[in-house]
Amino acid sequence: MSTHRKPYSLERDALGCLVFIDDAGNHHEGVYPVRAYPITAPSAGISLMDTAGKELCWFDRLEDIPVLEMELIEQDLAAREFMPVIERITKVSTFATPSIWDIETDRGPTRIRLKAEEDIRRVAGNTLLVADANGLQFLIKDSTQLDKLSKKFLDRFR
Repeated sequence: MSTHRKPYSLERDALGCLVFIDDAGNHHEGVYPVRAYPITAPSAGISLMDTAGKELCWFDRLEDIPVLEMELIEQDLAAREFMPVIERITKVSTFATPSIWDIETDRGPTRIRLKAEEDIRRVAGNTLLVADANGLQFLIKDSTQLDKLSKKFLDRFR
């Protein structure tokens, strides 16, 4: 595990993939960023990994990353970290699983299918992850902040 130090650089190749150039001048193509704590502390710690999953560079704090390189990292993360936030649960088909849920997310209304009660997982505190039947992950940032109806629906499944 290497700690970040200049000179290094991060750029995109002709195909839009990230390329990390280390302090020895070696080009590592297909690099991807990984957050240490993507849900509980998204701004604390990012690693740049190569295609084999080996860490090339570690940043303790995002503030330590130069602005232009941070923009490249954020673009990559946005494409990979698609996780809509559930803001309301408006309807459930049944209180047994499998069940169809109509929900409102930060990206608009949608319908998901919950296969089993185990598809609702507590991550930390009141933060929950809900996995739909297609493998998409939905986040409930704080279940105590949901409206009364949403809490009622959610309580039936936990």
